[in-house]
Amino acid sequence: MISRAANLQDISGILELQEKYLHSSLSPEERKSGFVTTPFTKEQIEDRVKNKGMFITEDESQIIAYIFAGKWDFFEQWPIFPYMTSRFPHLSFKDYLVTVEDTFQYGPVCVDKKYRGKGIFNHTFEAMRLEWQKQFPLSITFINATNLVSIKAHDKLGWKLIDRFYFNENQYLTLAFEMDQSVV
Repeated sequence: MISRAANLQDISGILELQEKYLHSSLSPEERKSGFVTTPFTKEQIEDRVKNKGMFITEDESQIIAYIFAGKWDFFEQWPIFPYMTSRFPHLSFKDYLVTVEDTFQYGPVCVDKKYRGKGIFNHTFEAMRLEWQKQFPLSITFINATNLVSIKAHDKLGWKLIDRFYFNENQYLTLAFEMDQSVV
């Protein structure tokens, strides 16, 4: 298995994995095993690939995990992100004030169910971390409070809760991660 920055040839595999675990594609029972909320288009994924904001793990040429990363201006096209960043002036983490200039959005992340619990998340995250720590001391993400699998995985990785908010009748947790700490 190899974890690395994605290239344009990976896009179809990323889209397949996304569709498999997209919230709207799953039954309520299936969602208990984890899900991704935001459906990214081929063009949006291509943008992330070209801007070093898409990381994958592959097993025998099959995409088994992906992670998005990007500056806030990319993510502001979805209404939840401007709302989330509007809360930043009231947030801090360790010795940092949380700002859009000193942080980036990490996520979503998706790991194929049959590969979960095998360290794939850590290795995919580490590929992303090594690239993005060059620019930012902190990463920020949010998780739907009903996505217990994701909350547990991020807790194991060392993410810390810094905020809770409601958006479109859902509760979300905002988490922070200091980028200078290795996870593998």
